[in-house]
Amino acid sequence: MSSLTLFEVLVTGHIVAGAMGLIIFWIPIVSSKGGRSHRRYGQRFITVMLITGLFAIGIAATTLYDPTGTHPHLGDHPMFRNPALISGIFGWMMLYLAILTVNLAWQGKLCLRNRHNHRANRAWHNLMLQGVLTAAAMNCVMQGILLEQPMMIGIAIVGFATVATNLWFIYKPAPKATDRIKEHIKSLVGTGISVYTAFFAFGAVRILPELALAPGLWAIPLIIGLGLIIYHQRAVTQGQRSQSP
Repeated sequence: MSSLTLFEVLVTGHIVAGAMGLIIFWIPIVSSKGGRSHRRYGQRFITVMLITGLFAIGIAATTLYDPTGTHPHLGDHPMFRNPALISGIFGWMMLYLAILTVNLAWQGKLCLRNRHNHRANRAWHNLMLQGVLTAAAMNCVMQGILLEQPMMIGIAIVGFATVATNLWFIYKPAPKATDRIKEHIKSLVGTGISVYTAFFAFGAVRILPELALAPGLWAIPLIIGLGLIIYHQRAVTQGQRSQSP
C-alpha cells in the first residue's frame, strides 16, 4: 500500500468519525444534564473523538513520512512549495491537535468515571498523556519558530493550559462534585473545540489551502467553545449556590 493510499484511507476514517462527532457534540450540550440522552450521547461523543484522534495521528504520521506524496494537490501552491511547511502544518501541528483531542476526551471520561475514587485519575496512562501532550505542544512551538509560523506557537498554548488544568484537577486532594462536573465540561467542550478547529482549518485546505493558516478561521471554534465552557460552568456554580442553606 502506497503512502498516498494509506493516507486516503486514514482521511476517510477520520472524516466519517469526525463528522459524527461534530453532530453528536451538540446533543449533550443542549440536553438535560445528567439525563439519559446526555449520558448516552456523551459516551458516544467520547468514543468517536478517541477514534477521530487516533485516525488523525495516523494522518500526521503518513504526512511526516511523505509530505509531498500525501499532499500532491499542494505541490504547485506557492504557499506550500516547501515540503517542510507541509510537514509542519499537516504533520507536526496535526499530530499535536490529535493528541490534544485524545487527551481532553480521556480526561473528560475519567473525571466522572472515577468520581468515587479520585486517586484513580492518577493512573499511569493518564499521567503519561499529560507528558505526551506537553512534548507535542513544545514540538509545535519549536516547529513554529523554525518555520516562522506564529499560529503554530499560539495554538500550542492551548496544550500547555490543558495539561496545567488537568494536573490541577488530578492532584486536587478532595474535589467536590461540582469540581468534577466543571472539569468534565472543560474537557469535553475542549474536545469539541479541537475537532471543530481541525474541521475548519484542515477541511478548508481542500478548497483554499491558504485558509489553513488563517488565524480568524481558527479563532471561531475557540471563541464559541470558551463561551460554552464559561456558560455551563457558571450554571453549575449558580446551581450549587441555590442549593446552599
